[in-house]
Amino acid sequence: MMECFGFCTASTYSLKPLFEMLRTKYKATLYRDVIHVEWSYNDKIVDFFFISFGAAVSWGADRETSFKFIQQIKPFESQPYEGFESDEHIYRSDEFTYIYANENQPPKIVDDEICLPDHDSLSKLAISYAIGQSVKLETFETSIQRTFNSTKHLPEDLAKKGKIFLSRREIRKKTGQLFIERSSINLHLDVLDTPEIFWEFPEVEHLHKMASVYLDIDARVEILNQRLDVLHELLEMLGNELNHQHSSRLEWTVILLIVIEVVLTLVDIMKK
Repeated sequence: MMECFGFCTASTYSLKPLFEMLRTKYKATLYRDVIHVEWSYNDKIVDFFFISFGAAVSWGADRETSFKFIQQIKPFESQPYEGFESDEHIYRSDEFTYIYANENQPPKIVDDEICLPDHDSLSKLAISYAIGQSVKLETFETSIQRTFNSTKHLPEDLAKKGKIFLSRREIRKKTGQLFIERSSINLHLDVLDTPEIFWEFPEVEHLHKMASVYLDIDARVEILNQRLDVLHELLEMLGNELNHQHSSRLEWTVILLIVIEVVLTLVDIMKK
């Protein structure tokens, strides 16, 4: 029984420069948006798959060895994720074991054990893509949960006290942060769709679907979209609060001007 690990280390990888580097050291193959690397380690072949959206999957190496191998691609990462600086902080990861099926055994995943139909690298690629999507989705889930935790007091304040106790500057900053978070996730949600690579290799698409179902990717994407809708509503609420504060300030300014005018008028009358 062997081990398989999935990691998400960055927003994206610069795939072509990464491929050029890897091919000088290892046997590497470039697909549409995936690099497959075969590495001879301890008299066995270890497979690595690097997917353009910042995910890496290893087959046949333990966690520590996989992590050390992945470190060499750091120069090709765009927007590396915090928390991936040491092996103790890898929280965007999935872990499996795997075996190869016999003739009468269908491919399946049960209790985090993958039963591969054959030794073909395309079979591993198909399942790796689903694992990569899963760990990428985990980064979105972690990010949006962190955002909710930092903003959950806002609707609570509005419900209990009738107003949000933030200055206009703080509201603008919070609105900007929420907008960036929401936009960043929306821009990358397409990586969770069925990959175009399976137009070229439809014979292994069923393995990707099998792994996607096991990892609940569709259901998790639906929940993520619902949370993005909540973020949108929160943005609207902050926008309304900002408008309310602006309108309230204008009203008080008008009232103050009227008071000043009345006082000046009374002073003028008293002088006469």
